[in-house]
Amino acid sequence: MEAITLTYPMMVVLGLLVFTVILFVSEIVRIDFAAILVMVLLGLLSQMPGLHSLADVSKLFNGLASNAVVSIIAVMIIGAGLDKTGLMSKVAALILKHGGSSEARVVPIVSGTVGVISSFMQNVGAAALFLPVVSRISVRTELPLSRLLMPMGFCAILGGTLTMVGSSPLILLNDLIVTANRSLPETAQMGTFSLFSVTPVGVALVASGILYFMIFGRWILPGEQEAGDATSAQPMKEYLKKIYGLKTDIFEITIPAGHPVEGQTFDDVIERYHVYIIGSAFHGKTWFAPVITTKITTPCRLAVLGRAKEVRHMAEDANFILHDKLDVFAEDYAPTKSGVAEIVVTPGSSIIGKCAHDVVFRKTYGASMLAIHRGEETLSLVSTEDHEPTQIAEVPFRAGDTIVILTTWEALTRLTQNRDFVVVTTDFPHEELRPKKVVWALFFFLVSLSLILLTDLRLSLCLLTGAAGMILTGVLDIDDAYEAVSWSTVFLLASLIPLGQAVQTSGTAEWIAQQILLLLHGWPVWLLQAGLAVLATVFTLIMSNVGATVLLVPLAVSIAVAAGGDPAIFALTVAISTSNSFLIPTHQVNALIMGPAGYKVTDFIKSGGIMTILFLVVSLVVMNLVF
Repeated sequence: MEAITLTYPMMVVLGLLVFTVILFVSEIVRIDFAAILVMVLLGLLSQMPGLHSLADVSKLFNGLASNAVVSIIAVMIIGAGLDKTGLMSKVAALILKHGGSSEARVVPIVSGTVGVISSFMQNVGAAALFLPVVSRISVRTELPLSRLLMPMGFCAILGGTLTMVGSSPLILLNDLIVTANRSLPETAQMGTFSLFSVTPVGVALVASGILYFMIFGRWILPGEQEAGDATSAQPMKEYLKKIYGLKTDIFEITIPAGHPVEGQTFDDVIERYHVYIIGSAFHGKTWFAPVITTKITTPCRLAVLGRAKEVRHMAEDANFILHDKLDVFAEDYAPTKSGVAEIVVTPGSSIIGKCAHDVVFRKTYGASMLAIHRGEETLSLVSTEDHEPTQIAEVPFRAGDTIVILTTWEALTRLTQNRDFVVVTTDFPHEELRPKKVVWALFFFLVSLSLILLTDLRLSLCLLTGAAGMILTGVLDIDDAYEAVSWSTVFLLASLIPLGQAVQTSGTAEWIAQQILLLLHGWPVWLLQAGLAVLATVFTLIMSNVGATVLLVPLAVSIAVAAGGDPAIFALTVAISTSNSFLIPTHQVNALIMGPAGYKVTDFIKSGGIMTILFLVVSLVVMNLVF
């Protein structure tokens, strides 16, 4: 092997790599801006004497139009389209039905599902599609998003090793093997891999990733993020605990057929037990804020708000069936769909002097009234140490009253147009679901998927076809599409692409590879294989995994032939190890989840460091056992 000399441009590129890592780890500036800064610096340095080979300034910003970046933009839009129809919410409800609200059960279900999906589509696509699902699961279970997204993201990356079409390096591998065979003697010729050749390795990696987070998640994942400000819409349990100091929650009860309360009104039960009946269900239909004068028809289910001991007392006293968790009402009272908000009665309001009964508050406004703040006084049906329960439905409204309501965000949006009130809560989901568009959303999602699997079209074009179709058919409007894109993720990835190209075109990557291979010279075959796996892992952190694969596979084949190893297994080692991208958020999936979960680079180093070692050990052991 001809020795490669370290040149001036190589030294500059090495310096830029060190500078980038320092910016990422220290987070002196935001990570997306750090990437932009490095790209700008690369462009300026390339204008200096002797450094013209670093970057072609006319192509410096081509990363913004790269196949990978455009694919990410398109898949974010497709994911938003599926979410807009309410489909992702149904997927979240299905997962919660089987996984409950326990992190130990939700994490393996979500991570395993994403891992399987990413085995036949790009892992960033699988992660982007499940991002809204995981967000909804987070708010409904009150599990911090930061404790769910990293397991999901890591398993999306690991799932790319389940089949030979799960990741770009594995797709390329057979072509690289055919090319390498041309320069090998007949006795060293390599066979190509079939679609499921790598499945045992992928299964072991996905399983180890899930077990890793199930066992060590409590220590390695970041905790809960800080809560928002007072003008933010809040889940009811959180609000009532903050305002009243009560551990109040929503419970679901069943009133059996023929129960003695049949024919009584909801108001009768409310007055007798001092709880709120905030929802009802009968014959498969639910009412979010039923009129309290409605007569009870059995069998039915009720959503009841109150302290746990009071609700249990009511269930025992009246022989109601108290359920362990929300079932029928799980979707209606999920924080993604409803929550607590505050509205103020204006001086000229038409409801002044009238009470909630007079205006049929629930029917008129689609919300349940929980309390009235009046000066220093708080009126509520819930008793506390400070005040007795009050029949607030009978209290006449006054100008300036602050009314606390449990409402759907759709109903609250309508209230912002009502001149009788000023809506104090401003930060709430203003989304308008379009369930009637679900057929179009699914159709164009399947169109994209079919184009990816059945044609040779570029990935970005396949995905943009689906995104454009959703916009054209009204699943999303163009403004929704723009809002769906995480532009910080786009600029982070696009800005790092020129640096990866500089590492490769300047010869820096080959120089690093040669130095490491010189260190490995004379080692046993299994240590050489491990060294190549580590080398591929390092390279995939600083350049594209495709670039690392193209560069290292020929070297791996040469080393295997010289050392008496199996060149096909050495080549496979490189292709699989380029998925070992957990240490820093340079991988597309890691960049995607970083913003929504509020992760820092140190979070990836902490969790990804152990995962990187685990990946190396599991992949090498299983490859040597299977092959």
